[in-house]
Amino acid sequence: MPLSAVVILGAELTNPNLWYPTILGVLVVVAGVTLFVGSIYLILGTNMGARLGFLVTFTALMGFMVVLTSLWITTASPLNTLKGSVPAWQVQQVVPSLKKANVAEVRNIKQTGHKVDAIEQANVKAAVDAALVTKVSNAIQTFTPEDNKFAFYEDVTKYLALSTYEVGGSKPSWLDFQFRHTPRYAVVKFCGAAANTQPFGVAPDSPSCAAKGAIDPATGTDLSAHNGYVILEFNLGDVKFPPIVAFASAALLFTLGLLMLHWYEKDRKALAARAAAAAAPTSTTPDRVREPANV
Repeated sequence: MPLSAVVILGAELTNPNLWYPTILGVLVVVAGVTLFVGSIYLILGTNMGARLGFLVTFTALMGFMVVLTSLWITTASPLNTLKGSVPAWQVQQVVPSLKKANVAEVRNIKQTGHKVDAIEQANVKAAVDAALVTKVSNAIQTFTPEDNKFAFYEDVTKYLALSTYEVGGSKPSWLDFQFRHTPRYAVVKFCGAAANTQPFGVAPDSPSCAAKGAIDPATGTDLSAHNGYVILEFNLGDVKFPPIVAFASAALLFTLGLLMLHWYEKDRKALAARAAAAAAPTSTTPDRVREPANV
């Protein structure tokens, strides 16, 4: 093989885009599990035998996983452990009027709900930005038309969020046999931002809604064409669900390992008992023969 081909092959094999992070991560996990578990099995297998060594290693590993997964459930681990979806606001609908909302609870939200504070308004605004601003595909991530079904603006400066209201939500207690949450909704009123009329180098105009029928001089589009309301629902997520499934699986396998060790011990005792019974004499010979009495 020519030297140039070797150099090219080596460059391809050491390309960080090829090995990092997927392939490299898989190799690290496989190597770590092989070295960690395999070394313990090798030591136990040479002392206990292949079968008993495997049972002890398997049961100990599952016991370790029970402890580890219980920590995943009870603590907010910063590591990249098993986690479900985090709680977040999700856009359900964008309507020009609340009367056209599919969710009946938000049609009179100004009367039945409440206006949120600045912190919660920022949380809701982040979800609204992600929905109303067009997502552009790149080399890392590709977006479909479904991802941009609510996207009307090029960036967050093209529209204004005027007010945010919330309604619903609950904190059920298991002690009171309450196992379901009341849905929590939010409504954000928005409008297209008026175009800046100040020349370059001069402080821009204060943000305000564009007048009805106002045309954007840069794109020629109607700035007020998409004014309306964004309806969102709060998704409670399932952050703890994958760790709970992992804990239940590890606990089941740990119990199975203990049961197999118990069966192994019973089989060994049964074999030992049969061997002892086979080695025992089946009949006894008298020490001496009794002589007949003299007549």
